[in-house]
Amino acid sequence: MRRQHKVILLAALTAAVAYCQSGATPSDDIGVLKVQGNVYMLATPAGNIAAQIGDDGIVVVNTATEALAPRVAAALKKLDLKPIQWVINTDAAMNHIGGNAALPAASGLPRGRQPRIVADQNVLNYLGGALRKQLNVPEALWPNDEYFTPTKDFAFNGEAVVAIHMPNALTDGDSIVHFRRSDVLAVGDLFTPGFYPVIHTDRGGSIQGVLDALNQILRIAVPLKYEEGGTYVIPGRGRLCDEADVVEYRNMVTIVRDRVLDAVKKNRTLEQTLAAKLTRDYDVQYDPKAADAFVEAIYKTVRK
Repeated sequence: MRRQHKVILLAALTAAVAYCQSGATPSDDIGVLKVQGNVYMLATPAGNIAAQIGDDGIVVVNTATEALAPRVAAALKKLDLKPIQWVINTDAAMNHIGGNAALPAASGLPRGRQPRIVADQNVLNYLGGALRKQLNVPEALWPNDEYFTPTKDFAFNGEAVVAIHMPNALTDGDSIVHFRRSDVLAVGDLFTPGFYPVIHTDRGGSIQGVLDALNQILRIAVPLKYEEGGTYVIPGRGRLCDEADVVEYRNMVTIVRDRVLDAVKKNRTLEQTLAAKLTRDYDVQYDPKAADAFVEAIYKTVRK
């Protein structure tokens, strides 16, 4: 089943990568895959969107960008004509929150009504805090249902939906989302097969927080026979995955962390650590353009 899902998504993801590299206008096609239960994965040039669809309407995890909203809405309408009622943002990245206003409207939400936009409180703190004027993010994109506790849960379409805060991971405001009956996790950029984590140390991100988040994903996920299938994981970008993929990614992050930690213990400077190319054996599997930034973020957080 896992291989079948990967094959189905290959064309859509290849198109998305080509769009990102070329800067071309996105096509009318958004890759759509039914994951399991009530949950679908939409592959867009700005990243993946998870959508839970049922009699009550639609819940989406992340909304891509405003420019993509008409195309994403058209893809959703092929599945169901009901509007988006809930939005959950896994972080404050503009390619995740940019469609928070435009996408629900394009999906048919009545004029004057707003969706519930859920995010950890630190997403709102970031967008509306000291950097508010510098960021200049319209308030229509801000969460209006921020949560202050470790989790926020609600029932929709006959299913428990649980947002879980991942402290000091890529940022201090990351969340993952568990669709419990469907047995699907949407984890944003905390897990991106083919790409190194992008840790924002200036916003509370840390290598230990990333590892804690990956281990939390693994505590929730349960595989089926031969480690295939079971709980499916929708990453921030890239192909649909399961527990075995997250284990491989977690192991890579741990090994690189240990290499950087060893360099720090030997009093290597950042420049010496970067020159050592500590990710070189992984650069064929993960985008090497982000390798130095990944190592630098680890270096800064382990030195603390």
